[in-house]
Amino acid sequence: MRALRVKNRILVFDAKSSQLTRTITLSETLGSSRLVVDSTNSYVFVVTSNGFTSFPDLKVYPTRTQAVTPLPRSLLNVSTRLQTEGSDNVLIGGFIITGLAPKKLVVRAIGPALPLPGKLADPVLELRDGTGALVAQNDNWNAHRADILTTGLAPTNEHEAAIAVTLQPDHYTAVVRGVSDSKGIALVEAYDLSSDSDSKLANISTRGKVETGDNVMIGGFIVGGNQPTNVVVRAIGPSLTNFGVAGSLADPMLEVHDGNGVLLAQDDDWRMYQEQQLTQTGLAPSDDRESAMLLLLQPGAYTAIVRGKNNGTGVGLVEVYNLDAN
Repeated sequence: MRALRVKNRILVFDAKSSQLTRTITLSETLGSSRLVVDSTNSYVFVVTSNGFTSFPDLKVYPTRTQAVTPLPRSLLNVSTRLQTEGSDNVLIGGFIITGLAPKKLVVRAIGPALPLPGKLADPVLELRDGTGALVAQNDNWNAHRADILTTGLAPTNEHEAAIAVTLQPDHYTAVVRGVSDSKGIALVEAYDLSSDSDSKLANISTRGKVETGDNVMIGGFIVGGNQPTNVVVRAIGPSLTNFGVAGSLADPMLEVHDGNGVLLAQDDDWRMYQEQQLTQTGLAPSDDRESAMLLLLQPGAYTAIVRGKNNGTGVGLVEVYNLDAN
């Protein structure tokens, strides 16, 4: 590298190709000065002296424009609040890990700490893999106190459940139910603790009984990284009948809000607004009454709300797909 001073600018050239690599514009015109490039060709040192009585002034500038390194486009967290009951109406959260590397997560089931009436007093959490095999389970998080405390995600109530686990890429399911089949409002959460790894959370979903008022389905998710991420958000109901789910939500409606509660998008029937775009993603719902939207989201927190049309109730599914996971 070689540096040339022109008035209040420093021009930095590649010594071999003579190509200009950077122009540094200074806030003031330099007096008597000397330019030095370090031995690694990474920085220009500017030594300025305005006379014999003043101390030299040293400024350091990188020789190349500092590029922003793109971080992985990832889903860092998912949480869904819903009424959990017995049988098929327990709270079921699913997620898919893609890639080749293991991923460290914390999965939690929150109940007593929720500031709501009718909350689940004592949630129990199970984590199962794609074959249905039990990977881990927990009733009260203090049973694994040391493991949970080191993550910084310990629940505030000892009756809540949490699992810290490192998982291979696969499909997983988190099931939340009450002790002795008790009922109440609960929150299931999954936190990605290794978002910079080669594996990604490509899909997150939650299934449960959608009711009215405070008992609609409320799903939250966090988009990580430092660049916009393409996601598909879906609200599924009537097609669940094809998978043997009784009492499915007949006509789900979907809203997505940002971290300030501002409504970003809403949908009733998925063909209304983005039929072609959703079809091209391969994620278009199979029933016209179901809702879906394709969104380009900045990093931040978002909320997806699923309710039944005309206050309908039934079992519904909310899903978020990260299209930039691969």
